[in-house]
Formats: sequence, structure tokens, C-alpha cells
Amino acid sequence: MLGPPYERQTIDLGTDDEGPVVATLVRRRADRPTRRAVLYTHGFTDYFFQAHLGHFFAERGWDFYALDLRKYGRSLLPHQTPNFCRDVSDHFPELDAAARIIREDDGHDVLLAMGHSTGGLIMPLWAHARRDAGIIDGLFLNSPFFDINAPWAVRRPLAALVAPLGRRAPRRVLPFGLGTVYSQSIHAEHHGEWDYDLTWKPLAGFPVRAGWLNAIRTAQRQLRAGLDIQVPVLLACSTRSFKGRRWHESAALADAVLDVEHMVRWAPRLGRHVTVARFDGGMHDLTLSGPAVRERVFEEVGRWADAFFDAGPTVRDGERPPASRRPADDVDPAGAPAQGG
Repeated sequence: MLGPPYERQTIDLGTDDEGPVVATLVRRRADRPTRRAVLYTHGFTDYFFQAHLGHFFAERGWDFYALDLRKYGRSLLPHQTPNFCRDVSDHFPELDAAARIIREDDGHDVLLAMGHSTGGLIMPLWAHARRDAGIIDGLFLNSPFFDINAPWAVRRPLAALVAPLGRRAPRRVLPFGLGTVYSQSIHAEHHGEWDYDLTWKPLAGFPVRAGWLNAIRTAQRQLRAGLDIQVPVLLACSTRSFKGRRWHESAALADAVLDVEHMVRWAPRLGRHVTVARFDGGMHDLTLSGPAVRERVFEEVGRWADAFFDAGPTVRDGERPPASRRPADDVDPAGAPAQGG
């Protein structure tokens, strides 16, 4: 699916109540040696396939890393419930491990964290929890999942329902899903330009389970109560949301998954230095938007990163940060599912 120069490394996370657990770190080195790196985390019903995002950062002199979280994408094992967690902090160990590999094993001094959608909720809570450890130097959020995309009259009783159900029957499938409008707007077999693995990212998404939704609601309440992220934050989203349940061409010019006003409303709760950038015609994953919008997104991200990190550490020509001391990375030739080898 990606092929060289992308590589992947499996992170052993022990076991949970379903059995062995792993995460997968995908790496794309810059053409020239650098001590700056990006760590990207995907959303729900998602995994890393946006190779052009890695190319963008690599061309700007950043080594690029993407983490397929436990039970997602390359990390999904046959015995596991896809994309499930009981608390978003369940994902902190793989984030810790990925950051350790990037900083200690691969020798980077500057680390920019990047989260999309659900990853854009998990990353801020992790950054807040690790704020005194100096793990990251900046945070870029791409359409983060700060609230349920539903009217207040629906969100309040929903929260009251899922809390006890999430504790009592965490894997109970709830009677609603993600819909297919967004998937149709991005997949090449429908109305989009992107090809990705529908086993790992189904058109209608994976089932929404009570325990997962309770974990999300708990995390959202914590975020809205206020975090203390002590590094610069860039939050980017579309200028509007698409509310329809059926495909319409306007879905390709808006966020067809979340309410962008929730993102803007809660952005100040992240920390003391937050920049908000909105893009007309942007889709839910801004990096999958149409070419003109995508170019504007990359320009803005590049300008923001240059402003805060351009003076960050680099290395002289011909040098390379220390090679990983972990087992040899495997080239990711076809993005094969973990269960398929």
C-alpha cells in the first residue's frame, strides 16, 4: 500500500482481556538527516494511508512517523474487537513507546505531534498528561473530535445512557453508526480520489460500542473542563459541516463527520497558545480535501511549523541520528494486515 521508503515497526504492548496487543509505527525518513520528527495518529475507523502527508513533511526536512494504534489498521489482530478501548488512556502506552523510539532510539530533539479526529482527542489528553515530561514540542490537530455531532437534546440523554451501559456491557453495539457519506466523498470507487483498505476502514465504519463511546464522552468532558498543554497548538478544520445523510456533491466541500463549530468553541480549553485555522472547502480529514484546499492546508501547516521550529536542531550533511536499537524495521511493501503477516 505504501512501499519504500516507508518502513514499519511492531510495538509489543503485552496483553489485555482479549489477548496479545500490538501497535505499529510507520516511518518515512527525510531525504537529508534531521533531528526533527512528526508523530501522526489517525481517527476512528481509520489507519495511516496518507502517504502524501509523509512526503510533505519529509520534503520539508522532517522524519515522519505514523502510529496505527492498538486494534486499528496494521495493528488489528484476529482475536480483537476493532477500534475498541474502554478509556482513551489505553492508547497512552503506545504513544509513550513511539515517542521513546523517535527521541531516544532514532535520536530526534524536536517532536511535533499530530492527531486527526479521534486521534485529535487522544493526543491532547496525552500531551496534557505528559506535560511535565517534555515529550513533545508542538501539537497539530486536524479536525479533532471534541464533541458528538448531534443536537444538545440528543447528546445529554446519550451521555446518561452510555455511562452505565459502557461499564456493564462495554462491547454492546449501539443502534447507530457513522454513515457512508464521508467515505463516499473520499474513496476512489465512489466520489473521491483516494484508495485505501476497506477491511481496515470500511465505508460504513466499524460498529460503535458502548464502552468506546463512554470512553470518548469521558475524554471530551475532561478536555472541555480545560487542559494545560504547554506547547504551541495549531487546530485546523473546515469552515462548515455537511449535515445530510445521503451523498451530495457539497459533502466534498465540508466536514461530513463532525460539527466544526464544536472544534472552534473548545479550542481555547487546550492550553495557553492555540492557533485556529479554518479552510473553506475543507473535508473532515483536511489532508484528503481537493487539491487546491489541500495545498492551502499544507502551506498553513508549513508556515506555522517554520515559525515555531525552523530554528530547531538539525544535523550536518552526511550525518544521521543514531539508528534504532530495536529489532530491524520491516519495509511495509503492501500494507498487509497484521494477521496476514
